[in-house]
Amino acid sequence: MTAAGRPSISVVMPAFRAEALLPRVLAPLMAMQARGEVAEVIVVDDRSPDATAEVARRLGAQVLTTPRNGGPGLARNLAAEHATGEILWFVDSDVIAWEDGAAKLRHAFADPAVAAVFGSYDDTPDGAPWFSRYKNLMHRFYHQKANRDAQTFWAGCGAVRRDMFLAIGGFDVETYRVPSIEDIELGYRIRRAGGRIVLDPTLHGKHLKVWTPKNAIHTDIFRRALPWSRLMIAREGIANDLNTSHGERLKAVVAGLLILSLLALPFALAVWPLTLALAALALALNRDFAAFLWRNGGLAFAARALAYHQIYYVYSAAAFVWCLFEYHVLGIRNRLHVP
Repeated sequence: MTAAGRPSISVVMPAFRAEALLPRVLAPLMAMQARGEVAEVIVVDDRSPDATAEVARRLGAQVLTTPRNGGPGLARNLAAEHATGEILWFVDSDVIAWEDGAAKLRHAFADPAVAAVFGSYDDTPDGAPWFSRYKNLMHRFYHQKANRDAQTFWAGCGAVRRDMFLAIGGFDVETYRVPSIEDIELGYRIRRAGGRIVLDPTLHGKHLKVWTPKNAIHTDIFRRALPWSRLMIAREGIANDLNTSHGERLKAVVAGLLILSLLALPFALAVWPLTLALAALALALNRDFAAFLWRNGGLAFAARALAYHQIYYVYSAAAFVWCLFEYHVLGIRNRLHVP
């Protein structure tokens, strides 16, 4: 606890091959430390082959090194063991936290029932290509629209009480050996332990990651959709929030029917009225997202992004259907491990 009676905050940043990003992402955090808003800034070098550790030290951060390259979950667990703060504020090494972040967290954690808080990307992501902007803005849109009492957790810019984190065993680094849904799974355990998780849409960070279709599709399917679907089906149930809400499931069904009708057009031109009707329905269902994209990139950007978004719905839904099949038909009940 600080002298003013406020909980102390330790910033925890897992880092791998992050030397080029650290000057930008550490600047606001070191400024917060200089102002006394956070107690310490811990960068955990996950056995980087570059100068990540040296750059972090030069910029004034405390540096720890993982015993092996084990991903962000292992790095965060290590930092939690050494941190002095009552609040662990996780910030990814490709996220620039806004200057008011510590103040937002102090306000949220003033409620003793709150065990964890997470925020949202801002509306000016760093990646210039339209696809990268779409992916980062999509993340922001879902977090801005989601329930404030959250069911899960996000560690890109999120915080948790250290005593709760240690009591539930931190991130599950055995099941999730690569970056995937370890933060979502942690959120489920926080809720199960009786903690409240708050989504604060004003707690912002700027994402520096540049997405391409290739790395996005791989991440969406193998690091998100498949492990999250397996976790929900086998253990947690499907929450009516974020990407799994009732509305999102309806949009996925419509997107699937739309794409099927488009594929059928060359062989059966008579289906074009159905295709137009489905396209109109998809636009109506996604009108809020379409307007959001338009405001943040213009008409051409919104049209391109919304068209791709229908493909995103299809492969994400297909991953969920596959997980239902392997669980209920193939009898694979414990496939949570992500190699």
